[in-house]
Amino acid sequence: MPALLVLGACEQNSFVPPPPPKVEVGVPVQQGITRFLEATGNAAPIQTVDLVARVQGVLQSINYKDGSLVKQNTTLFTIEPDTYKFKLEQAQAAEAGAQASLKQSETDYKRQVDLVARQAVSQATLDTATSTRDNAQANLQQAQANTKIAAINYGYTNVAAPFDGIVSAHLVSVGELVGASSPTQLATIFQLDPIYVNFNVNEQDVLRIRAEARRRGMTTSELTQLPVEVGLQTETGYPHKGHLDYAAPTINLSTGTLAVRGILPNPDRILLPGYYVRVRVPFDKENNALLVPDVALGSDQSGRYLLVVNADNIVEQRKVRTGQLEGDLRVIEDGLKPDDRVVIAGLLRAIPGQKVDPQLQKIEPSHASAN
Repeated sequence: MPALLVLGACEQNSFVPPPPPKVEVGVPVQQGITRFLEATGNAAPIQTVDLVARVQGVLQSINYKDGSLVKQNTTLFTIEPDTYKFKLEQAQAAEAGAQASLKQSETDYKRQVDLVARQAVSQATLDTATSTRDNAQANLQQAQANTKIAAINYGYTNVAAPFDGIVSAHLVSVGELVGASSPTQLATIFQLDPIYVNFNVNEQDVLRIRAEARRRGMTTSELTQLPVEVGLQTETGYPHKGHLDYAAPTINLSTGTLAVRGILPNPDRILLPGYYVRVRVPFDKENNALLVPDVALGSDQSGRYLLVVNADNIVEQRKVRTGQLEGDLRVIEDGLKPDDRVVIAGLLRAIPGQKVDPQLQKIEPSHASAN
């Protein structure tokens, strides 16, 4: 019996706690970054003009191909020019007659002045000559004005491109009467090179950019010359470069945003009006920003966080303020120190408040493309 008791005591198990789980950790990468303001915008033509018929007549010809690129002053439509040419010639003839009448009346006036001086004719005769001369001057001025109006109307018979641009499909056909009761729209011309990109900036970003501008001593005019980079939805990066040229003077109260516009060269017309585009504006640089893998970040109702292993190898949940993405790394604006050990793999095994076995790994710097 004593032997059995000894044997039973030897078979009792003592609890051995499992080793702490292994997790991979890394210290944040420190590298220089350029901070960008990012937004979504849309392209818009720098100029848009409706081409209209300003005189009444039959459309005689259409002198361009729908959707073609035309040069400034190229004739696009011709509206019954002969009628207005004849009216111009008629006005010019009337002007020539008025000039002849004025010349004759001036000669007669000078003769009457001489005769009155010699008392050969009465003052009443001179008054009549004076009146005739003044009426002839007025008739000439009226004739000259009529000639100018006729010349302008004759010029309106040729509808020309006001600038280099793309002309839309024509809205009327040859042989139609245009300009009968009001100006008739014939087509629309768009200037696409350069091109505008419109976007909105929220109030917080406006305050941030203005604060940075004050820190760097930038004036308002210099602020509107910041570079702007644009990419289409199907493009990688931001291959289209330009600069800002306008910012609204006030915040839109209904949206809490500031309207901003960039201007970009567009020689190949890759950007078309109405395109939705990705926009970013570089406004600040930092030499030693802290970056961690984007996959290491978690989120809850209070915001974004990282799991950090302290000096006792205990996991802590650290609230952070995040910045932009640089390749696979995320900029951490606040809440992280350069020597913190951040859990970058094995996140499910890292439970806040519990001990872990950290395996230090090197986080590779970001090589995000400049585009």
